[in-house]
Amino acid sequence: MSSSGVPISPAKAAAHRYLSCLRPQDILVLQGPPLLGAAFALRHPTVQDLGPLAILMVANVLLVTHIFMLNDWSGLTTDLADANKAARVFTSRGVGRREMGVLTAGLLILSLFLFSRLGPITLGLSLAIAALSALYSLPRFNWKGKPLLNSVTHLAGGVLHFLLGYSVGSAVDRRGVAIAIFFALIFVAGHLTQEVRDHQGDAVNGIRTNAVIFGPRRTFAASLIFFTMAHVLLLLLALGRLLPLPLAALVALYPVQLYWSIETLKEGLTYASVSRLQARYRVLYAVIGLAMVGALWAMQ
Repeated sequence: MSSSGVPISPAKAAAHRYLSCLRPQDILVLQGPPLLGAAFALRHPTVQDLGPLAILMVANVLLVTHIFMLNDWSGLTTDLADANKAARVFTSRGVGRREMGVLTAGLLILSLFLFSRLGPITLGLSLAIAALSALYSLPRFNWKGKPLLNSVTHLAGGVLHFLLGYSVGSAVDRRGVAIAIFFALIFVAGHLTQEVRDHQGDAVNGIRTNAVIFGPRRTFAASLIFFTMAHVLLLLLALGRLLPLPLAALVALYPVQLYWSIETLKEGLTYASVSRLQARYRVLYAVIGLAMVGALWAMQ
């Protein structure tokens, strides 16, 4: 029964339970790299490219959703013990662990089937991303709890994720890898920032993240270094004409992020302050992504 008094069908109730377990913001953010990869590869897209692009979008949504659900499924016990996460755990939303496991596996199988329609290179990249996700999340491997190695995983995953889209319209080449590194640096920096946000809960649960082992302030400084490296690389790629030259002006956004980061540090790196920083810089990088698409369209 809904709040308005209108009965809700069992199918709709089940769908609502499952959808409430997802991380829509995180899933949306990770649609950017492969779509931008496709945009850089398909310099002059045609009507014939719409089909592969649609498959890429759907397959990537399924793959990213699988990755987050696998992480949540694997970390059920520790998430329940984390006051900042317990209310969002899937079992608190009425979904059982077995149900979540079956759905997580099903999403992976469906996504890989769709990626197979885009060619062997794209399928291979998606398999590599799924393998990194398993190494990071599954308790048997637990790379999430291995300092430095967990960041290397995100660095490799960031490169592969951009190339996933790039491979749809072009062979993987030097230009594609160079641009992919920009996105990978952001990915690593964002992961380190998230570790800082979650460090209290991770420490309680004995999860050996970088923030737990090296301390939140040092890890936050490392995340800022990676963000800085990304902006420097963006400038170099634009000056080297691997990116459209006007994109060099985007480095003017870096002082804005630096100010936000210093502000967050002064507030003590609390869960709330770091979460606010994440929301802010995600908007900033969305602007950068849109500017890249705009520059590519202007060149055609």
